[in-house]
Amino acid sequence: MAKLWRKKLIYDFDDAIWIPNTSAENKLVSWFKAFWKVKYICKWAYKVAGGNDYLCNYAGQYNSNVVRIPTCVDMVRMHNGIKQHGDHKVVVGWTGSHSTLPFIYEVIDVLNELQEELDFTFLVIADKKPELPLRDWQFLPWNATTEIADLLRMDVGIMPLHNDAWSEGKCGFKLIQYLSLGIPAVASPVGVNKTIIEEGINGHLCTTKEAWKAALKKLVQDAALRQAMGMAGRTKMLNEYSVQSQKNNFIRLFS
Repeated sequence: MAKLWRKKLIYDFDDAIWIPNTSAENKLVSWFKAFWKVKYICKWAYKVAGGNDYLCNYAGQYNSNVVRIPTCVDMVRMHNGIKQHGDHKVVVGWTGSHSTLPFIYEVIDVLNELQEELDFTFLVIADKKPELPLRDWQFLPWNATTEIADLLRMDVGIMPLHNDAWSEGKCGFKLIQYLSLGIPAVASPVGVNKTIIEEGINGHLCTTKEAWKAALKKLVQDAALRQAMGMAGRTKMLNEYSVQSQKNNFIRLFS
């Protein structure tokens, strides 16, 4: 298309798709992936849009016309609910696809220990039900029509990650969803998570088991803190990670 028909190709990606990353869940699909071709498409493209600096730096090796456009949510037509934090049984939650379910096990011991001390439910929203060794947890099948209402069941959202090259390329969609709805988040300080989360303002970044436990415990026990952090997160998403805030950057891709 780019060479033979001289079409201006705009290439957009939001994962480190040049890195071979095969899990048990996507092993079959991996046969159809050509990780080696990403750099060539970057070269042939008129412009490249990357979801974070890590992705843009990779594309910049092959194309001088790279634009960073973060993953966004529509905060007018879709992510327009606001979590009302109060004195009810707290729900700590995680959402994602079946391929990222293993990340939950990064903090499973923390959740287990906390449930021995505090009364809260752990909620998983995904396209596949996991098997979790927790005392109190629920599963909701992901559903596009109820997604926002389902997310609003959460009082605290989590995003644990491995500290590796693949995770560096992730664009923090879970965090963006949580914060856009006024739900504070606790996450691993990997990649763009360090940009989205402002420590102590809209959530916490944790590397150790002790830090995860302390952060979650504090948020589970304090509704006023959840409310304040959630609203700080929502304001940041509206200003930096909403469709409305990034629309002009997107339109400039076509100039």
